[in-house]
Parts: sequence; structure tokens; C-alpha cells
Amino acid sequence: MDGLLIGRFQPFHLGHLAAVKFALTQVDNLAIGIGSSNRFNEKRNPFSAEERKEMIESSVEKSDLQKCKIYFVPDVNDHAKWTYHVDSIIPKYDVVFSNDDFTHELYKKRGIKVISVPLKQREILSGTDIRQKIATGQSWAEFVPQGTAKVLLKINAQDRLAKL
Repeated sequence: MDGLLIGRFQPFHLGHLAAVKFALTQVDNLAIGIGSSNRFNEKRNPFSAEERKEMIESSVEKSDLQKCKIYFVPDVNDHAKWTYHVDSIIPKYDVVFSNDDFTHELYKKRGIKVISVPLKQREILSGTDIRQKIATGQSWAEFVPQGTAKVLLKINAQDRLAKL
């Protein structure tokens, strides 16, 4: 069985890593869609698709990564066409993993099964909060996998986020 996990991963944090691990307990292969792949260097989307891909690849265990394939999913700004747009990029999948209510609604309208991912420490694992911590020089590394932390340091994320 094939699954799809789609997110912006701005940045890829421990909650995202837990979602990947959960999804892999349910499916044989997992497509990871990097949403808003055409957006970067913005306050809400500061990291490029390639940087986010590097965060994922350096954070997910190699044995798990072998069951994953990463795709770039640019925004289309048309909710009615969005799931079909995703289908034009990502090969056939049987189930979607998401906690986003709107994503649930869009896929359920099409009769595609959606599984909610158990949220891991949602109150502290928020991309928005982590980006704010990085930008203001607060402690943030404990909220992201080691691989993501290395990428964020390499690209000088604090400087970029502070300027945005």
C-alpha cells in the first residue's frame, strides 16, 4: 500500500519526523510532498524546496528513507483543483496522512482515505514557533531532528529569518 504525507516542513521538525515514522507503520511506500515548493524567502515560507528536501533526507533514518520518495508540490491557489494538481505530480497512492481539516475535506470529497497522524507535542512543535525562536536567537535545536539543525546552521537560518 502506498501513502502520501504532504506538508510545508518550514522547517522539518520532530513532529514531522514522528508523522513520517507513523505513516511508515501503515504503508509500504510513502510519498512525501513538499508543499508550497515554489515559495521561499518569505516570512511564512523561508526555506527553499531543496533546503527542505535536504532537511528531510538528513533527518529520516536511511532504512526508512528507502521507503520514501520526495516530491515538490507548488501552490496552485485553487482549492478545488489542488488534490488533482497533487495527483499530476505524485504517482498513485492509497491513503493520505494529514491533520489538516481542509486537506481531510478535499480528499474525502474524492473518496480517498485520510488518516489523522497522532500529534506529537503540538503545543511546542510548531513551524511558526520554531521559526520565531530561530529568528530571535532563542533555543530551538531541541525541536528539530539533528539533520535539520545541521541544515539550518549551514544556511544561516537565523540571519535569513531575522531579515524576513
